[in-house]
Amino acid sequence: MTIISHLYAFVVGVDTHAKNHVYSVLTHTGEHVDTATFPTTKAGIKRALTWVGRRTRGDLDTLWVIEGIGTYGAILADHVADAGYTVAEAASMNARDRHATGKDDRIDARRIAGTVLPLDESRLRFPRQADGPRQGLRILVKARESMTGEKTRTINALTALLRTHDLGMDARRKLSVVTIQTVAKWRLRNESVALTEARREAIRLAKRVVDLDVEISDYAMRIEALVKDSPGAVLLAEPGIGPISAAVFYLAWSHHGRVRSEAAFAKLAGVCPIPASSGNVVRFRLNRSGDRRLNSALYMVAITRLSHHQRSQEYMAKRLGEGETKKETIRCMKRHVARSVYRILEATKPIGQAA
Repeated sequence: MTIISHLYAFVVGVDTHAKNHVYSVLTHTGEHVDTATFPTTKAGIKRALTWVGRRTRGDLDTLWVIEGIGTYGAILADHVADAGYTVAEAASMNARDRHATGKDDRIDARRIAGTVLPLDESRLRFPRQADGPRQGLRILVKARESMTGEKTRTINALTALLRTHDLGMDARRKLSVVTIQTVAKWRLRNESVALTEARREAIRLAKRVVDLDVEISDYAMRIEALVKDSPGAVLLAEPGIGPISAAVFYLAWSHHGRVRSEAAFAKLAGVCPIPASSGNVVRFRLNRSGDRRLNSALYMVAITRLSHHQRSQEYMAKRLGEGETKKETIRCMKRHVARSVYRILEATKPIGQAA
């Protein structure tokens, strides 16, 4: 075991916010050096780096532990890494500790730094890298996810409108693509005020769904192109894994060394088994924590394999024959997919290394 306090002379904990970040510097023994607040502007971050450099005597053997490294702390993490420091993600705060010591930004920054000192180096959470196609994929995946959510909400609103107003459309069943395209081509008629406004709104909603379909397809093609130009391309050869799922897996894994083991990757995905045994019943339940986007991608791969992959279908039949439920079997399949994805990505060549 290699303890963090044995590896770094100083640790900087950063509690991040929209307008200001709070920085706290500790020595490797846990002694508090200083705490200060700086704005999140480019000039503010530059001042913060200078301030830390003075408190650590310019020692690059300093670990920065930043909260919210994927949100408010993202820009700061890039500047810190460019300055030559090692950057890690802050661990989740323990609610019991907060009740015992109170909470404010200065206390949080100091706690963020102090929490990692007794940890083994393997437990550090390194941020996802943003080089190459990775950052582009992250933007595209989030944008596509937002658009698909908007599409679902818009279709639901259109369905409700057609079911509550007599506009000449049978909406008892799920609206098909053809039905939505037909509504989008409607024209206003000489009707009552209520029906006229309902028809106008139905046309608007249908047109928005059509537009979103085009945008989602465009983003899917761009995601596929970037995935094929990344280490995640190897996943496309696996049954049930398409470009979107491959992008999600690649983004979660990020790079060699970020996730220390396939068990840690399964925990990140929320597919590690949770004991739920009682008396003579021995079973495990679904895990509802972890990265839900990653968990959803694993679920989609499992469902796709159950529809088109013979070995997966045989596995489901076998487990059902043994008395297992369909939910438990899918949980096992998700765990298997997570293990397989992690091992495939770990076997790829690091970026910049010759093949």
